[in-house]
Amino acid sequence: MELKQSLYALDSTTIDLCLSLFPWAKFRQHKAAVKMHTLLDLHGNIPSFIRITDGKTSDVNILDEFLPETGSFYVMDRGYIDFARLFVFTLCSAFFVVRTKENILLERRYSQPVDKSTGVRSDHTVVLTTIESAKAYPDSLRRVTSLDVANQRRLKFLTNNFQLPALMIAQIYKCRWQVELFFRWIKQHLRIKAFYGTSDNAVKTQIWIAVSVYVLVAIIRKRLGLELTLYQILQILSITLFEKMPISCVLEAFDSHSELLDNPNQLILCEF
Repeated sequence: MELKQSLYALDSTTIDLCLSLFPWAKFRQHKAAVKMHTLLDLHGNIPSFIRITDGKTSDVNILDEFLPETGSFYVMDRGYIDFARLFVFTLCSAFFVVRTKENILLERRYSQPVDKSTGVRSDHTVVLTTIESAKAYPDSLRRVTSLDVANQRRLKFLTNNFQLPALMIAQIYKCRWQVELFFRWIKQHLRIKAFYGTSDNAVKTQIWIAVSVYVLVAIIRKRLGLELTLYQILQILSITLFEKMPISCVLEAFDSHSELLDNPNQLILCEF
């Protein structure tokens, strides 16, 4: 999908902890956890904002922690629906795409024609009907309904953008899955499941180190124009950490022999 404006995905992931070792992070009666709230730049899959909180912090409260960038798009799931906070995006001339809830009362004002062969089922201009919601968000909203063919269910999105085609609004929300993949990658390949310290500062420091490693590897991959995956680059760096040669030479040498990376055990046998 080609979108000239900046596109961000906002979501959070919960990192489970042992309550007996981390009593300061009590989440439930027998469970401890912290949350990593992340605003991911989808044009480069690089985090532009991260906030680490206790597990009880509501996702929607993070909308108070940053100021929307004018002209940018922010895609969120329905846990971030708070019309007073969403109206801040409109006041900042920024756009949001959020999945709506079934219990939100809306009144349809206008209907736009759609091409149902694309999966889009409706494109409506709506207003909020409850007094509190209408007071928090007095402007009109756009509701786009799309069919998820894989799961055979209808998805409804709310946005304050009326210029883009309805299909692109649905595609923008589909891009939100990238932040889920980011969380999965961080948890699988970096050390944020077992912590070396038990204090609040120790846990946050280890998470920040993991995120910093991800960002540095992503920057290296982009600047050197490598075809290697981020995981492959991490594997190479782990076995050549004490080599006295430029990092570009190390990675480019492996990149030119990418067939060796099909089996991670072969990395140890590679000679430059």
